[in-house]
Parts: sequence; structure tokens; C-alpha cells
Amino acid sequence: MSGRTQARACPERTCVGCRERAAKSDLLRIVAIEDECAPDPRGTLPGRGAYVHPAVVCLDQAVRRRAFPRALRSAGALDTTELRKALAVEAGATP
Repeated sequence: MSGRTQARACPERTCVGCRERAAKSDLLRIVAIEDECAPDPRGTLPGRGAYVHPAVVCLDQAVRRRAFPRALRSAGALDTTELRKALAVEAGATP
């Protein structure tokens, strides 16, 4: 057999909340814009990114562990209110 039929590897990332590895497509990318965490669902915003499961539980764990400032290399605390609103809207939209 030739080597052309191999399945392509799926990129994996680690959730900063629960610390579990998952496929990149299953996680939500978070970037720091000024002093605020902003969701990046398309993964195209510039800068460092942190990944979290699109669930409020993982977001709460990441905030409690202070994972966003560490992962995004920010000097101070980051505001997560807009991120929490975006996750609540996304959770309400899925059946």
C-alpha cells in the first residue's frame, strides 16, 4: 500500500478550565483585546489564544484558576463578562 491513504491528524488543544485535551474544533478560542477576554469562534483574530470548552462550567474553572491571564500572558486580570454572555447565548441556542 502507498502512504497516501492515511487519515489526517486532527489538531488538539487543551482546555484551560478542565485541562482536558480535545479536538481544536470542539473548543472555543479566547483572545485578549485590551483588558477583556473575547471569544474568537472563527479563530482568525490576531494574538495569543487560549482554548476552553464552550460550557459555563469550564469557564468558571478557568476564572477560578486565573488561567486566562496566564495563558494569554496578560499583566493584570481580564474581564470575562462579555465572554460569559456569549457562552450563555450559545448554550441557549443549542437544543
